[in-house]
Amino acid sequence: MTAMRTHDLARPYIAAFASRFQQMLQYRTAALAGFATQCWWGGIKVMVFAAFYGHAAVTGASSSMSLAQAITYTWLAQGLLVLLPWLGDPEVAQAVRTGAVAYDRLRPVDAYALWFARSAGWIAARVLPRVALMAAFAMVALPLLGLGEWAWQLPAGVVAGLAFVLSAVFALLLSTSMVMLLNVAATAALNERGISAVATPVVIVFSGNLLPLAMLPDGWQAALLIQPLAGLMDIPARLYFGQLQGWQAAGGLGLQAFWIAVLVALGHLAMGRTMRGLQVQGG
Repeated sequence: MTAMRTHDLARPYIAAFASRFQQMLQYRTAALAGFATQCWWGGIKVMVFAAFYGHAAVTGASSSMSLAQAITYTWLAQGLLVLLPWLGDPEVAQAVRTGAVAYDRLRPVDAYALWFARSAGWIAARVLPRVALMAAFAMVALPLLGLGEWAWQLPAGVVAGLAFVLSAVFALLLSTSMVMLLNVAATAALNERGISAVATPVVIVFSGNLLPLAMLPDGWQAALLIQPLAGLMDIPARLYFGQLQGWQAAGGLGLQAFWIAVLVALGHLAMGRTMRGLQVQGG
């Protein structure tokens, strides 16, 4: 009875996730265009890393990552690019502009959980095709073309691969919790553009997408690792390379889970306050 009751309670949120996921999978042209663009920029970043490591070899400088790891990190970051929460859910933004957001206050479900499920489906449907295409290109096609040194390498081992998959799921939930904060902010401000403009550079830098956080100064590493944006890209990558093992790996996953819980609680509280004082425009 308890299991059936739980399933009944979760059914509207599962349906919201599934419907949004299926809706976003229809945009195949956008996925292909995004993939082509990410391959282009990924190739540029790989060449920059190759030049950087070539110069470092001449000067005798050391790095916290090997060239092969930096290249793999680049392809991984390009594949997961749309996972980054630099803008809110456009469906929520449109509902705010038209006034349709008022309908969610009338539904017999938790509005935060409903938006969270929708946003998670929106992100997942954009990430999965691009990751698959990027892996096919950088992990399979490049070695077949004789460019194996520029290819996406396999994880450090089976355990590292499984830890990465679990961490990637946590990264999706963490990203969704951050998108929800942007959704709530857009609802309160009745406009999402300024919020996205501020969030974008912060997310790109502190997630490790622009440059692996491990390559930043050693004195910053502790602070960079524990801040929430590291759970989007940096922690999954460290697990993939086997840089976090044993209790360190558990700690990395724990950090992701901690920030998910904190941001979900904060978002739920903020959304409740925003909805109570919401002034609907449009009609």
